[in-house]
Amino acid sequence: MDLRSKNRINPEFNMSSMTDIIFLLLIFFMLTSSFVTPTALPVNLPSSSKGGIVMQKVSVTITADLKYLVNDKETTMETMSADLEQALGGAEEGERVVILNVDKTVPVEYLVKVGGIASDLKAKISIATVPTE
Repeated sequence: MDLRSKNRINPEFNMSSMTDIIFLLLIFFMLTSSFVTPTALPVNLPSSSKGGIVMQKVSVTITADLKYLVNDKETTMETMSADLEQALGGAEEGERVVILNVDKTVPVEYLVKVGGIASDLKAKISIATVPTE
């Protein structure tokens, strides 16, 4: 006469549901995080009603006191072309993107000069703005 139970309890712990939860949390935080890296410089960006997220490749910043920075490295207008070429590196022509972070008090002529240099290097130009409320 066999008195043992037919339903045996498996003492092993199944981790598959725990890994599912961890991957879901990872995906949630990746999707809700900001993809645009904010600049740490005091730049008052202009506002715009239409805006989109652009994957940032090269950032050019012009501060209110007319300091030029390429990827947070200070430069001058005379060396801007060489510094931009170096920052763009070996990127293909379609992947060359320059984000312009220009203070809203800076005259437009400085924006146009930097945009012209980036255009000569066959880079796409995008101007960073702050969305309007």
